[in-house]
Amino acid sequence: RASTSSRCPVKSEYAFTLPRGFVDAEGKVHREGTMRLATARDEIEPLRQVEVRQNEAYLSVLLLARTITRIGELTEITPDMVEDLFAADFDHLQRLYERINTDGEAVGVVACPDCAHEFEVDLTEIEDGRLGK
Repeated sequence: RASTSSRCPVKSEYAFTLPRGFVDAEGKVHREGTMRLATARDEIEPLRQVEVRQNEAYLSVLLLARTITRIGELTEITPDMVEDLFAADFDHLQRLYERINTDGEAVGVVACPDCAHEFEVDLTEIEDGRLGK
């Protein structure tokens, strides 16, 4: 029997909606975006930055800037942009980062009620006890 992981690609990008939204220089509000899974390099490289050595809390800013792939129409996410997020949006993105990058805690195995085929699901996508939106 073939492993389900060999047939199903790994989900590496996650959509999000910011509670308040990023306001760009023209005053346009961007709320929808995507974040990718972090790599080991994403977590190691920022540790070399002077800002992180001076203030460990800055690590979150750099991690988010590296892993957010899009906010609205904006695709070049910088640490300055992350610093300019409203606190509620920053907190939302930190929690998303933690959720998608945890070691298997957000994955469960379910079986199809019709054919009994087992497959993995992302438990972060369960709302009100049901899969999907």
